[in-house]
Amino acid sequence: MPANTDIKGLYHFAYPCRDAEETRAFYEDLLGLPLVHCMQVESVPSSGDPGPYAHIFFEMADGSYVAFFDLGRGEMPQPSPNTPSWVQHFAMEVPTEQHVLDMKAKLEAAGVEVKGLVDHEFIHSIYFFDPNGLRLEITVRTEEPGFLEHAASEAHEKLREWEQFKAARAQ
Repeated sequence: MPANTDIKGLYHFAYPCRDAEETRAFYEDLLGLPLVHCMQVESVPSSGDPGPYAHIFFEMADGSYVAFFDLGRGEMPQPSPNTPSWVQHFAMEVPTEQHVLDMKAKLEAAGVEVKGLVDHEFIHSIYFFDPNGLRLEITVRTEEPGFLEHAASEAHEKLREWEQFKAARAQ
């Protein structure tokens, strides 16, 4: 079922980093995402807030980007105090399960702790953290034909059930 929107996809996801070069080495050298843009900015164009900062972009195969802000302070981004570390993450899709397994081996050889291969019944994934504490997922789609259409057909009802569960639990 096509989306009823003019939004055609992800342009970029942005996250803070403690050091642009450390982040470049991880994303470009280890994950294989090329650094394609680095902006050095004195003030934030959208808000006028003072800088300076660097904004770096790494390109994925579909033309979208994962981007980072280096605020020049060398500080590790702080996790959300009310959110478990596994909740906020960025998932990147690869074409085959062998790609997932190859990435797992490459990350582990570089000393990165990797969780998985996790079978979610429609994707298989590995999980790990980048140098900035951002949880990443490398995943491959494994759904059976018709799975996504079936999931979409019951998504609103499942959400209503969840809202009812939360309301009952709150009483």
